[in-house]
Amino acid sequence: MAYTVIDKPNLYFNTKLYTGTGSSLANTGVGFQSDLTWIKGRSGATEHVLTDSVRGVTKELSANDNGAEETVAQGLTAFGSDGFTVGTDGSYNTSSATYASWNWLGGGAGSLNEVGSIDSTVSANTTAGFSIVSWTGSGADATIGHGLTQAPTIFFVKNRTDSGTNWRVGQVLTSSNNMTDGNGYYMELDDWKASTNPGSAVTWGATPTAPTSSVFSVGSDNAHNGSSDDMLAYCFHSVKGYSKFGSYTGNGNADGTFIYTGFKPAFIIIKPSSKVEEWTLIDNKRLGYNPDNNYVYPNQNYAEMTNDRLDIVSNGFKIRASTGEINTSGATMIYMAFAENPLVTSTGIPCTARWFVLI
Repeated sequence: MAYTVIDKPNLYFNTKLYTGTGSSLANTGVGFQSDLTWIKGRSGATEHVLTDSVRGVTKELSANDNGAEETVAQGLTAFGSDGFTVGTDGSYNTSSATYASWNWLGGGAGSLNEVGSIDSTVSANTTAGFSIVSWTGSGADATIGHGLTQAPTIFFVKNRTDSGTNWRVGQVLTSSNNMTDGNGYYMELDDWKASTNPGSAVTWGATPTAPTSSVFSVGSDNAHNGSSDDMLAYCFHSVKGYSKFGSYTGNGNADGTFIYTGFKPAFIIIKPSSKVEEWTLIDNKRLGYNPDNNYVYPNQNYAEMTNDRLDIVSNGFKIRASTGEINTSGATMIYMAFAENPLVTSTGIPCTARWFVLI
């Protein structure tokens, strides 16, 4: 079996750092025309802003709040063949401020998918296990076609129309408290709450159901499938050598768990599923050496933070802090990771280790 199907992960996911100018700014060097771009100001309290090719440029959702979709004329104004252009809005481009952008390759502007009980518009990259899905909610149990060839193991749902509806996260990464348990547990990207049982079967259907290779299920809850509302989902499944989504158990020790991914990570998100704690996002560009990998909280608008959290190594990551959001003793942590390089390429070439700074 091949070590990986993707030898160059940066053609499917890439982090681009930039400094704002206060005037229209074309950022190049992403390496592809992004279909999902997530931007966060590093040096100030700015929103986590997400724009994708299905909803279109200037259409903004914030990962850290429950607001409806906004049209921001001076937000992300264009997707280019090697990057994107931002206008003058402060969440995107304040003069001399620093920003991080995380970019994923999907399948373009999207096309009609008629597989589920509700038709959807889908931009899918089946090679990379990622799709963007838009549909009109029915307010009742339904299935939605996601366009992938494998079942998503984690997906993020947002009601674009109704302000005050949280981002709902469905996951089957853990053996309990996942979307198939009880009445359908869920997490919230814009909140730090633990995986939640809603107490009624309204989230992932009357009989909460795991995604299949063609559809995911939603119930009657407004946040998942609001009647006549514009809905959105970002769907992911693991791809060997490129991405890994899973869970580990914290030990509450600075000599923390090692998580094997099969590649050198470029991007990592961690959240305790069983405990009230922040989401944590780390990439390989800020600051770029072990263990000093800067991080932000996706559910907060805080500026970038610099405490040591983990080591990024050639085949995974090693927890280097006892802090609760990544290493609560006995708690179950879920994670998402995307590759900088596979551990071994499809032709058998090994990845090199990452360098460390001794202090």
